[in-house]
Amino acid sequence: MITVLCYKKCTTCQKAFKWLDANGVEYKERAIKEENPTYEELKTWYEKSGLPLKKFFNTSGMLYKELGLKDKLLEMSEEEQLKLLATDGMLVKRPLVVGEKTVLTGFSEKTWTEQLLEKNSLG
Repeated sequence: MITVLCYKKCTTCQKAFKWLDANGVEYKERAIKEENPTYEELKTWYEKSGLPLKKFFNTSGMLYKELGLKDKLLEMSEEEQLKLLATDGMLVKRPLVVGEKTVLTGFSEKTWTEQLLEKNSLG
């Protein structure tokens, strides 16, 4: 089973849940705003994902823009970026899918089909 960190009002998250339900994927939901990922969780997921750390940031979010992170992230270490992500769930790209073998940020039907259905990387 996968865990999906999400924000209920997010339309992308709503689309993702429809896709998961339509494809019979079992998941556990976790509210990203109420239960913000910890530094340790983010570090583990980032390392497991193979994705650039920037992919974990909600670059279209208001908080990201208010904090001027587009330029600031370039000067920050990975550790500083992970600590910043751990301060507020609204900074984290969502939905964030965490499985035993895979970590995905955002929703892409093509990527999710490849990673969650075809490769059978659930767990």
